[in-house]
Amino acid sequence: MTALLIPFLSVVLGLIIGFLYKPKKKTGLKLLLAFSGAFLLSLTVLHLLPEIYSHTNESEFSTLGLLIMGGILLQIILEYFSKGAEHGHVHGGKSLKRLPFILAVSLGVHALIEGIPVAAESELAWGIAVHHLPIAVILTQFLRQANLSNSVVILFMLGFAVATPLGTFLASNLQQIQSLHHYFSAVVVGTLFHISSTIIFETSENHKFNFAKLLAIILGIVFGYFL
Repeated sequence: MTALLIPFLSVVLGLIIGFLYKPKKKTGLKLLLAFSGAFLLSLTVLHLLPEIYSHTNESEFSTLGLLIMGGILLQIILEYFSKGAEHGHVHGGKSLKRLPFILAVSLGVHALIEGIPVAAESELAWGIAVHHLPIAVILTQFLRQANLSNSVVILFMLGFAVATPLGTFLASNLQQIQSLHHYFSAVVVGTLFHISSTIIFETSENHKFNFAKLLAIILGIVFGYFL
């Protein structure tokens, strides 16, 4: 139950902050994004990746490698439609008459598949939660700046909040997913590799790290190691 609640509550918290917090500069959000990217990458490399290989025969290693690469490709495709909303790459200032359907679908698919490995690796829920918090803040502010009604913004964000727990629930209860869990997790590893590395570099101006961002990244890696 905790693994289901943590990602959900992180998005709800991000939604609330997005309504209340109107920063003149986004330095704090960029630092939180850098921390979340490093934290997610650390969890993926140190926990999730060894887990899927430890439950697989050596003859299947190449298959897992292909699935990881497939996950990277899948995330690139999703970002083509979502314009990078999964890692906070959205810009306000443009009014929208209605919520972009393709953004909702792409972001929902991304969040749904992120929940699958949480069924076996419950600590990953914290990584997803830390990753989703700043994204939820940025998305909420973006949608509000687009002049969408508050009810539409709230409904969209609640849908985003439910998607990851839904993925975890399905992975815990559907035999079809359970029997191929390490294959699904390999795809998720690929998506998380791409997202976390993109976040780390996109939070740095001209791909240069200042001390604060470097410290945030180091802390993210350390927290991921000890979780």
